[in-house]
Amino acid sequence: MLTQENRNIMHYLMHKIPIGILGASGYAGRDLCALVLRHPRFELAFATANGRRGETVELPGGAAVTFVAPDDVPLSSAALVFSALPHGTSAEWVQRVRDAGARAVDLSADLRIGNTDADIVYGLTEARRDEIRGADLVANPGCYPTSILMGLLPLLEQGLVAPGTTINVSAASGVTGAGMTPRADLLYGEITENFRAYGIGNNHRHLSEMRAFVAEEGVNADLIFTPHLLPTARGILATMTVPITAPIADPLALWQQRFHNEPFIEIVRTPPETRHVAHRNVVRITAHVLEHLRQPTLLVLSAIDNLMKGAAGQAVQNANLMLGLDETLGLPA
Repeated sequence: MLTQENRNIMHYLMHKIPIGILGASGYAGRDLCALVLRHPRFELAFATANGRRGETVELPGGAAVTFVAPDDVPLSSAALVFSALPHGTSAEWVQRVRDAGARAVDLSADLRIGNTDADIVYGLTEARRDEIRGADLVANPGCYPTSILMGLLPLLEQGLVAPGTTINVSAASGVTGAGMTPRADLLYGEITENFRAYGIGNNHRHLSEMRAFVAEEGVNADLIFTPHLLPTARGILATMTVPITAPIADPLALWQQRFHNEPFIEIVRTPPETRHVAHRNVVRITAHVLEHLRQPTLLVLSAIDNLMKGAAGQAVQNANLMLGLDETLGLPA
């Protein structure tokens, strides 16, 4: 006898799947709209933006969408809803989505590991694929954690990080990572021809998420994270120094073996650059042995597009898995 879950999957395989987007007017929200509209199996049921209701905007790629107020849409009209609402606001709306019977992918920090005691699937796709497949609710990772944790994943999983040590991360992001809220320090004249650190003191909000993931992998290590602001629109480049338990002659082989046949992971020998990943749902990674150190240490470099693999793209990848579809559908590789 077919279960209701199997009936839903069969329905999705035969018809377009209605998708809703909350908080669609931000950078990640607009990229979500564009991806949904181009997706071969999705149709956009609604795109909300309370302060910009009734406004029609052109999306990346040339399509257009008209925003509606969230209170004006029947949440039950969507099979799955992406919430790109601000941190602190999203969780309430995600609960409304679930109460309406729809699945949800939350792009805010509200429901991520390290930020809640609830048992919610963490959507770092290549690390948690089996849990994501068929889930009703997924917490999409932050952009910085995606670039950093994917770079560290083989070392974490194989217990190769030296116990009690410190992983040091310096990562730089394009200005879209700060969102669309007007701020004096994000004016063009403050950003262009400039490069600066922020969130210093090892207290950035993404640290709780990354620490929780490292702990879940059973690794006893501290994490120092210093973010920087790039004078570009999009992209993240993370540089990680990782003390390891023993010397490794060819460290890149670890990443090649772990991510073999992964459609959105690129392992390279030359340093990755943000231009290599712009507008693509990929992580590009390299690893090298650091010389002239008493402790065996690796240098890991990871690059992503913060709005694609770091937000909208990974959210769609997770939604594909949740709905029983090929996870690569509708995504630029």
